Amino acid sequence: MEIINGIHRIDEASENMAHANVYLVANGKELAIIDTGTPGNAQKIIEYVERKGFEPTDVKFIVLTHHHMDHVGSAKQLRDLTNAQVAVHENDADYVSGQRPLPVPKHARPRAAITIESVPVDIRLKKGDKIAGLVVHLLPGHTEGSIMLLDEKRKVLFTGDSLRYDGKEVTCSPEEYCSDVGEMIGSIAKASKLDFEVMLPGHGQPLLDNASHMVRNYSKSQ
Repeated sequence: MEIINGIHRIDEASENMAHANVYLVANGKELAIIDTGTPGNAQKIIEYVERKGFEPTDVKFIVLTHHHMDHVGSAKQLRDLTNAQVAVHENDADYVSGQRPLPVPKHARPRAAITIESVPVDIRLKKGDKIAGLVVHLLPGHTEGSIMLLDEKRKVLFTGDSLRYDGKEVTCSPEEYCSDVGEMIGSIAKASKLDFEVMLPGHGQPLLDNASHMVRNYSKSQ
């Protein structure tokens, strides 16, 4: 569904917090996909792109907010289908590319094994970089290289997994999935000072009104 002009959420099953959101950002005919969902989701993304009147080759960037499986699981297949450049923060890049083994959060609950294809990283993002019209903010704690992406023109903040919205309140990612909870809370405090009106989280629902105020209030409560 199109959330606001030029920004879409592809995975509409994401009312369920277990599913990661996949977003499409359109700047004219140039598209960026933010996160890709779990393995097997690439064809669904392509079908959505085509339904909206675009070609798969219009996807120029696949931007990953962090290295977790439910966000990067279809990156390799989507890159193969679109020839888009994969971008992730340099702190998480070696995990995505397979050059380093994926870390396991110390409090993580056991999960069934899911095979994830590593994918070459074309762009190693740094704090302050701009990609597809979005400013990169390094806000670690969920992972070492977790980023948020700010669309300054549309005042939209893509928060990855550091912040969530369930339709009623803003929360942060569960502790068991975080590399450093204290660092994440500090990152949320920094995010609360950014200029945005809409929050698009990695899990849960879009927060379309008064988002920065709600994030500030949440940050103050931590």
